[in-house]
Amino acid sequence: MLKFFLLILFLVGVYLLFFRKNQQKPTKNDFKSTQDSIMLECTQCGTYVSNEEVIIKDGKYYCSKECAKLA
Repeated sequence: MLKFFLLILFLVGVYLLFFRKNQQKPTKNDFKSTQDSIMLECTQCGTYVSNEEVIIKDGKYYCSKECAKLA
């Protein structure tokens, strides 16, 4: 029974040593889209909002329609 366990342990070790290295690990560039957003300050209330969600009115940045007085 011990020999069987050691054989399985050896095979798992060989798999991890040789075959697992071929898998790609995530790099910094994989998360680039989430890290590239710029935080901008709302002119009205001072809340920071990402450049993807900001509302621009008259060249100023707003976090919501209420702050931009659009609603």
